[in-house]
Formats: sequence, structure tokens, C-alpha cells
Amino acid sequence: MKLPLEGVKVLDLTHALAGPFCSTMLADYGAEVIKLEAFGEGDIARSWGTPLPGGETAYFVSLHRNKKGIEINLKHEQGKALFFKLVKECDIVIENFRVGTLTKLGLDYEAAKVHNPGIIYCSISGFGLSGPYRDRPALDLILQAESGMISVTGDKDGRGVRAGVSIADLTAGMYSAFGIMTALRVKEKTGQGQQVDVSMMEGQMSLLNTMIGCYLADGKIPQPMGTAYSALTPYQTFRTQTHDFALAVGSEKLWKSFCPAIGHPELTDDPRYANNRARMQNRETLIPTLQAIFLTRTFADWEKILLTSGIPFGALNNLSQLTNHPQVIARGSLVEMNHPKVGKTRVVGPVAKLSKTPGTIRSPAPSLGEHTEEVLRDLLHLSPDNIDQLIGAGVITRRT
Repeated sequence: MKLPLEGVKVLDLTHALAGPFCSTMLADYGAEVIKLEAFGEGDIARSWGTPLPGGETAYFVSLHRNKKGIEINLKHEQGKALFFKLVKECDIVIENFRVGTLTKLGLDYEAAKVHNPGIIYCSISGFGLSGPYRDRPALDLILQAESGMISVTGDKDGRGVRAGVSIADLTAGMYSAFGIMTALRVKEKTGQGQQVDVSMMEGQMSLLNTMIGCYLADGKIPQPMGTAYSALTPYQTFRTQTHDFALAVGSEKLWKSFCPAIGHPELTDDPRYANNRARMQNRETLIPTLQAIFLTRTFADWEKILLTSGIPFGALNNLSQLTNHPQVIARGSLVEMNHPKVGKTRVVGPVAKLSKTPGTIRSPAPSLGEHTEEVLRDLLHLSPDNIDQLIGAGVITRRT
């Protein structure tokens, strides 16, 4: 059976992380993604992260599989003409330039839909295409700060910290893929395209939705709580004699199983802890009590005790432990691919595992401009003379 998005063509003008994360999701499930990079420079993320053999970086290679790479000078009039020819052949355009950049070049949605009324044109930005902050430059850290995400992340009584991954970028990438798929569904029914406007700010707000709801209800501004969670108790990490673990007692039923399991059934009906609201109010006495109990045994002891009782329990793994995790190995969560410069490398595979049409990793990340001539020849049917003329005019570069 064909991949779900086979036949869907994407012109990907994105760079850094949010946009490429979106287009990779589409590519993994069969979309033909043509990654158009800045002429002579390439994606800024080509220089991010650990360097690999051949001049590539682990950051870029892990993010750009299943794409064809082209390089066109979009400031050149012939380059703009090529852009619109590609738009005519594609279903989707994705971009995450600073708001207004493509409008100045005459390459925005309004211009694109003249050439292809059915185009789905996804614009990803820090604050969205409207509002007083629309023109502000923004990277992930800025949006984690502005959205309030940093204010609720970190140790209790400490200063807020950035999430360990670029969560504002990644969230925006996922919402963009969702928006594109929704717009594709509309196009299937009506034949009409549309613009998809995704704000990193609003993506972060969606993750903070329950916290925002609680603040609007009681007026209390949430503060960092380390690994704890304001809505549930106990729901955090604890130390043992050997290794830390995460504990999630998420219901009263679990609480009633948990207390006898740890050898303290008297806690079950203690009025200070008898229900979640009481436990939240008495967190300051409950957590030290539990921590003292957990320090009496090893991680292995508690893992057996708690899992046997059906209590949600997990190890605090580092990335070395994760990549060798038995669950990761069993499900093939890391996929090996061959890169012509790097050699064999492993990347995180497609997450949504469809039973009949699973996503696949079919090709490695392209080198800068690797497929320019191939795409112009096969998709736009340009002749060798046409291509030579474009090279001579400085519109494209011949990469070997």
C-alpha cells in the first residue's frame, strides 16, 4: 500500500527547527518535500550541533531525512520565476521567515495563490502574522520566555529555566503539520487552498492551557515546582539508595494501592492525605515523609514493589540509557540510515505507527543544493540549456 501522503508535493522554504520539523513529519509519511535553501548559504542549522564527517552536523542530518535539497537565488527575477513554477506544481508551501520578508520579495501567499489558487501556504512565526508583536524577531528561547513557559519551569523558589529542548519550535512544527493536514482535507472536498498561520507563542499557550485555566479561575500565578505538578500529589521524582525515579499517583484508586505497597497503609485514610486536594494542601509534610521512606531501599526494590502494585513508575534516564532502552530497541524507535558523507547514523523514527501505511525513512538529509538540477529537470522539465543558462546567470549553482 502507498504511503499516506504519497503524491503530495511540498515546497519547503524553512530553516532552523520549527519549519523543518513540520516538513520532516510530512516527508516521513510519503510527501515529496523539496527543501529550498538560501542561495550560497543554506539552512542556518547546517552549522548547529555536533560536526560529523563530510562537513555535515548531527543536528541537520537527524532533521532532514526524506527530502530533496535545492538552492535558488530568490532575489533574482529568474529565481522568483522558478519559485512560482514550483508553486504551480506543489500542493503546499511552508516558510518560517521573519514576518514580511517574503512579502518584500513578492513571494508571499497573496502572490503564490495567483499562480496556484489551490496552494496551502503555511507560515510559521514567533508571534503570528498579526498583532503588535508580528514584526519582532524570535527564536525558541524568546517564545519560551514571552509565553510564560520559563516562569513555570525550574526548581521551587528558584529562577525559571528554559526547557531542555526547543519546545516552542517543536510545538509550532507539530501544529503546522496538523494545520496543513486539516487544510488538505478541505482542499480534497472543495479544491480550495488557504493560508495556515501558526504562532510559536500560541503553541506554547496551548501547552500551558490547564495552567492558564487555573490562573483565570483563582488568580494565583503558577510558580516553578521542580519535577512536581501543581494538580496532583504525589507526582514527581524521588531519590532512592541507588537511582532516582519518577512516581505518578494520579488517582484516589492508585493512592489506596500505593500506601500499603510502600508499607504505610496508615497514610491511606490520614485526613491530611485522604484525597488529592488534601494532599496538595499538605504537600510540605507528605513529600518529605515519602522521600524518607524511599531512601530505605534501592531503585530495583522500589521498581519491583511499585510496578507489582500497578503504580506508574519510571527511571530517570539520561540519553545514553534512552538509546539503549529495551523499549526503544523493541519498537525500533531509532532507525539506521546511510548518509553518503557521514556513513551509517541513527535517527529517531516516525512516531505515529500506522498499521497499514507506516512512515518510513527512505533517504538521508541532502547536501546543499544536491537535487537542484534533478528537480528542475524532472519536475519543471527544464532542458540542459535552460539549466546552464540559470547557472550562468547566478540563479542556481551546480553542486557536484
